[in-house]
Amino acid sequence: MMKQNKYDDANFYSQYEKMPRSVKGLEGAGEWHVLKALMPDLRGKSVLDLGCGFGWHCRYAREQQASSVVGVDISEKMLQKARESTDDPLISYLKKPIEDIHFSDSQFDVVISSLAFHYIQSFEAICKKIHDCLKPGGAFVFSVEHPIFTSRNEQDWYCDDQGNRLHWPVDNYQLEGVRETTFLTENVVKYHRTISTYINDLIGSGFKIRAIKEPMPSDEMLKSVPEMRDENRRPMFLMISAEKEIVSPK
Repeated sequence: MMKQNKYDDANFYSQYEKMPRSVKGLEGAGEWHVLKALMPDLRGKSVLDLGCGFGWHCRYAREQQASSVVGVDISEKMLQKARESTDDPLISYLKKPIEDIHFSDSQFDVVISSLAFHYIQSFEAICKKIHDCLKPGGAFVFSVEHPIFTSRNEQDWYCDDQGNRLHWPVDNYQLEGVRETTFLTENVVKYHRTISTYINDLIGSGFKIRAIKEPMPSDEMLKSVPEMRDENRRPMFLMISAEKEIVSPK
């Protein structure tokens, strides 16, 4: 399977660039307040950001006094903008598919990823790589599109003739694998997997689950963007905070 790089497609990129989260950064992302609360103390920590995009989370980590940050992304266009927006020798950006990362054992204290893993075929394989490159006791915090959101190819509401949103349908939930769907007018491939697969792949790779969140927009976000209210009718995101267990010598 070819590794997908939609973000270097000119049409897709120009659409993505206009999204609130692209323009306003973390404050424009409805789920950021929940992801931020899951993050460990980043002061003095070495951080890896997988699917770093424009580098918002990388720069945030340095604002929190992380000692060094590596951002990885497959998209040249995204990284070009990340580099233009970053004036910090302690942040480095790497152009590479997430699936191809290879770091030293126990290189990082914290691994973060925002909304990238649903584009990757094997979550289990990436869990193993992340487990290897994390120090014992290290934190792994990530968000993905919620499996209730990704279950169907048509990732959208069921509406009546007047366009009123009646409900969010879930179907083929147990059938994991490719979903060919539309995002920003473009066809994209996502990989649907169940909540239990996300959790069991983590546990199987040696992680301890610290928290699971299905975030809702903040009150401020609901006030400023009233159509966000529908986000509370079904979960759009799944977030998990996990920790690499410290194995005590026998």
